[in-house]
Amino acid sequence: MNAGFGGSPGMRQQIVLSGFGGQGILFLSRLLAEAAIAGGFPVLTSETHGMAQRGGVVVSHLKVGGFYSPLVRAGRADMLLVLKEENVPLHREFLADGGALIVNAPLPPDAGPGVRVHALDADALALSAGAPHAVNLILLGFALARIGGGAAGGFFCAAGEVREALSRRQGGGGGRLGDALSALDLGIAHGT
Repeated sequence: MNAGFGGSPGMRQQIVLSGFGGQGILFLSRLLAEAAIAGGFPVLTSETHGMAQRGGVVVSHLKVGGFYSPLVRAGRADMLLVLKEENVPLHREFLADGGALIVNAPLPPDAGPGVRVHALDADALALSAGAPHAVNLILLGFALARIGGGAAGGFFCAAGEVREALSRRQGGGGGRLGDALSALDLGIAHGT
């Protein structure tokens, strides 16, 4: 992780999110950016989603802290969150030594040396919960619990801050918010 990481004033974190169109990568990126802004951190994002509507690869770069460019360079990402296991070989190069790979997969894939791999079959969990479109929030909840939030070595924010950002994005209440929070909590439960 970058120096000063973990919620301190000099905190800097780089995250790459990867998936296919329709999986909610852009939603996750915006949700995390909103949590960072609410926490008083500067944030930069960049998205690649040319064929997203046709199920193509979608990649989002998120930088929290004092950065000047929105793109994460190869070997610099603190975390790589992958919603489709097939994307691991495509985007593994972004991870720094000691970085965390959080992947939607039944078994941890081989990501090479120096990578902390955390796998969860979020597809199966989402189906069993009757929420097949909630894979993104389930995997984010898992990552928050497994990596930790708001402390040195973890996410720049804690699960509570993501819940608050989710409440703001989902209009503050109703069934959609309840479903979204349930998905996040399901992931958290499987990450602890």
